[in-house]
Amino acid sequence: MDTFEIKRRKIELMKYLRKNLGLGQRSDEPSRVIEKCPSCRTVFSHKELEDNLMVCPSCGYHFKLGAYERIDLVSDEGSFHEIGEGVMSTDVLDFPEYRHTLKEAKQQSGLNEAYVFGTCRVNARSAVIGVLDSSFIMGSMGAAAGAKICLSIETARRKKLPLIIFSASGGARMQEGTVSLMQMARTSAAMKRFDKSGGLFISCLTNPTTGGVLASFASLGDIIIAEPGALIGFAGPRVIEQTIGEKLPEGFQRSEYLLEHGFLDMIVERSMMKDTISKLISLNERRG
Repeated sequence: MDTFEIKRRKIELMKYLRKNLGLGQRSDEPSRVIEKCPSCRTVFSHKELEDNLMVCPSCGYHFKLGAYERIDLVSDEGSFHEIGEGVMSTDVLDFPEYRHTLKEAKQQSGLNEAYVFGTCRVNARSAVIGVLDSSFIMGSMGAAAGAKICLSIETARRKKLPLIIFSASGGARMQEGTVSLMQMARTSAAMKRFDKSGGLFISCLTNPTTGGVLASFASLGDIIIAEPGALIGFAGPRVIEQTIGEKLPEGFQRSEYLLEHGFLDMIVERSMMKDTISKLISLNERRG
């Protein structure tokens, strides 16, 4: 049994325990048998949502996906081989409650760190894929996540493979202070080396992608894709409105607004993501 299959079974076990035994849930949190779409307010079963790739069957609202769910969606079955799974954060600044926060994040998400990456195949085309999982401290980027992102970039450069990163993040991890802010420059520098080597970087922005992640490597894609309706921006719209004292335009910082204003190259439905990425890799191979 490979490492990916072990990880998948661990995630499935955690889901089962949370759903049936309440493990990892707050005492007031109900089992998620019934779902209500936060966009159209339609009520449906959780299984129906899972069968539709965690997309609302009524309005198309894209719910969040975990790291391994995202990898499973994009990569060919059995092709993913995880790298750096033992890298995890430490409480370098002795920040109040941070050790407890890390322990809780690991228990609830089943992950060691917010970023998961490895090699895979996408419709038989080899690639390096990485995912920031928002269930682990909002997908925030600290020293360990930054190190893993750099390692994924270097792996793609060394193996001469395209790099695909799905971002879902609240930004830099505040519990690590300046150390976390340094990861913006660190990942951007690694991406610059990758670019100079001629590598292809496909940056996929999901809901939400904000703060230091957006302000660094996530904005440096040769091709930048977003899922429909994703919140994408450095600061949140409420913070901006309070700062400038003005009401923002309708849909400001959503995928559709950013595509219209030239920040994105395309918006891709979840069901079409794998084929779209495969075609982009194919086009790059022909160019090379």
